Amino acid sequence: MSNQGAFESAANIESGSRIFVYEVVGLRQNEETEQTNYPIRKSGSVFIRVPYNRMNQEMQRITRLGGKIVSIHPASILEQVNGKAANTENGKATPVTTDIQAKGVSETPAEEKSKKKDNKGNTMTQAKAKHADVPVNTYRPNSPFIGKVISNDPLVQEDGIGIVQHVKFDLTGGDLKYIEGQSIGIIPPGLDKNGKPEKLRLYSIASTRHGDDVDDKTISLCVRQLEYKHPETGETVYGVCSTYLTQIKPGDEVKITGPVGKEMLLPEDPEANVIMMATGTGIAPMRAYLWRMFKDSERAANPEYQFKGFSWLIFGVPTTPNILYKEELEEIQQKYPENFRLTYAISREQKNPQGGRMYIQDRVAEHADELWALIKNEKTHTYICGLRGMEDGIDAALTAAAAKEGVTWSSYQKDLKKAGRWHVETY
Repeated sequence: MSNQGAFESAANIESGSRIFVYEVVGLRQNEETEQTNYPIRKSGSVFIRVPYNRMNQEMQRITRLGGKIVSIHPASILEQVNGKAANTENGKATPVTTDIQAKGVSETPAEEKSKKKDNKGNTMTQAKAKHADVPVNTYRPNSPFIGKVISNDPLVQEDGIGIVQHVKFDLTGGDLKYIEGQSIGIIPPGLDKNGKPEKLRLYSIASTRHGDDVDDKTISLCVRQLEYKHPETGETVYGVCSTYLTQIKPGDEVKITGPVGKEMLLPEDPEANVIMMATGTGIAPMRAYLWRMFKDSERAANPEYQFKGFSWLIFGVPTTPNILYKEELEEIQQKYPENFRLTYAISREQKNPQGGRMYIQDRVAEHADELWALIKNEKTHTYICGLRGMEDGIDAALTAAAAKEGVTWSSYQKDLKKAGRWHVETY
């Protein structure tokens, strides 16, 4: 993410009213951050308001929690206009973005050198997409958009495990615009265990910018009901927001915030290669990408973006009935066999070479040489979304493949991230 790059002169602000907003990434979820009133997601930002006289203390606290400050700007540039963070342009509210280019700074330091050598001496082109037009935080928790549920459909087939729903909301009457790869916040009703209003939860958007009906009036989520055993009591515990969303009814009203996120955006190049690795509801952003790439109605709505590259989805689920959006994925595969490859890792039905369960990292290991060859192509972007534990196995498989050519994967991966070609959103 980029620094907004705009700082008002301290001389023009009375010291007693100086509030700054820190944009922070990498905060760890722990007992201390659990008590905060902002959402935490591994690849996303959190925004913390800090008085001028506490700036140093807050920097130290953020560092202690494993966070990194990526921008600091005066709160006055995030004025609330009917609950929307906005600048005023010609008297009309417009969404604030956190892009350095928006305020006239030419480049981020990482972009000053557009070419970089990997550890084999090959040139890696830095990503130059500034995403200046990406909407961010149009709606905030203190004044969310009130959307209505259009439909709530089950995605897990008979004999599958758990409850996963595709929930579609009506955005009519609001200004909530988004693009593929972003997330929105949902604020469940009621109070938490401390008697305070429930915090928002972030969910990856599962629809394209035009919505499932391609009319720019809807947004969709893929939500699994969280269910686990309490470690001390053994009691079954259900997630507050996930239960609320999976049981919601058409016509019900929902508090929506956002959109947020620039980590998972697709490259604009229609000839790019796109590797997708997802587990469970991590399929949400991948569905948005694939619909944009291949759905007839979407292609008709996006004449400027006609995907001609190659995409590969490796999708991990526990059982065949848990393959979310199965019919639609396989329809794309049949219609575009040269442009889309679909690989399942079905853990409770398939075996890995060692005779154990087939997880996504086993599929990555199986196809590691092919994936490595693709990843080396500077047109290739890789997206990982799902449970946090999946990354280590993926890294291990690619480490072995890269080592065959004398390349150190961990170093190469850092170069990919700097070039904007390695995208991760795990939770």
